[in-house]
Amino acid sequence: MQDDADAIVSAIMAKWAAGFATLDAAALSSLYAKNAFFFGSNPKLYRGRDGVAAYFDGLPRFRAPSVKFSEVASAMVAPGVINMAAIFSFDLAGERPPLTVKMSWVIVHEDGGWKIVNHHASSKEPLI
Repeated sequence: MQDDADAIVSAIMAKWAAGFATLDAAALSSLYAKNAFFFGSNPKLYRGRDGVAAYFDGLPRFRAPSVKFSEVASAMVAPGVINMAAIFSFDLAGERPPLTVKMSWVIVHEDGGWKIVNHHASSKEPLI
């Protein structure tokens, strides 16, 4: 079961990184559950796929954003539920200093696929 959780998380992270590289709000929001809760780089709670899309649409249009993941931990905590924590390191192509945040996701099986239902970013310094 752990190998399954790791593979599922790895696949979602790859899609997330690809969406972030172009700040594609539609692609990114498609990775989230219908009733997702999303805390990103500002204090607002965004809800659902429309909220996630609004968050990403509201980010500055960086020229070449990218993200790398480290210290990834995942666990299947119940059938259809995965918990994930990692360090996300954002490179914003010199348009702002690199940014490293702690990130956690709860991922659920929904409508035949795996979706992020809870997204939480935290940092000791202000984010974007």
